[in-house]
Amino acid sequence: MKKYCLGNLGMKISSVILAIVLWFFVTSRGQSEITMDIPLELKNIPQGLESVRQGTKSVSVSIRGQERLMRNIKPSSLRVYIDLNKAKRGKTTYYINKDDVKVPATMAVASISPSTVWIVLEETAVKTVPVVPVIIGNPKKGFVVASVEVTPREAVVRGTRAALSSLKSLRTEPVDVTDANATVVQEQRLDLGGKNIWTEVQEVSIKAVIKRAR
Repeated sequence: MKKYCLGNLGMKISSVILAIVLWFFVTSRGQSEITMDIPLELKNIPQGLESVRQGTKSVSVSIRGQERLMRNIKPSSLRVYIDLNKAKRGKTTYYINKDDVKVPATMAVASISPSTVWIVLEETAVKTVPVVPVIIGNPKKGFVVASVEVTPREAVVRGTRAALSSLKSLRTEPVDVTDANATVVQEQRLDLGGKNIWTEVQEVSIKAVIKRAR
């Protein structure tokens, strides 16, 4: 039996190697690789903290798979997450590994660039401030803006403590009363001035009462 097993050993080893090479050849045929820029998503941000800055908003992901399946792949099919469940206030660098990239089951992640990203978290706060309606233009000759009302008069604002510390009020997008000879009522958005804040109410009602000049 031993003699039988060892007989033609060189030929048997060669056959095994050839089989492995053929397997790699067959499985690699039709394979292709593409690279896409995918938005970086933050999840499980601890309560009371807010992301204010980060090193990059997207990462370049290379994925590999069967060419016929890769033809229809879209960026929306891929997701890249950073889990901030244990994050703390301040600036921290996070590694992005293949487990953080969600791809279709038939595909594999080849590479990720960059492989790290820094994120700054700050404490969030809540503040109530008055809403200041903005009116531009002049009514028709012989008419004036008698009064201006805004509903609601106040807005609840959320954001980082640094952003809210100097916030005294929120202005609205302007209401144009040029050549108006009757009361103007419009819905307008709040002007957040590009600050890292958000409000529970995005729009307010502005009523500009137009009357004849005395």
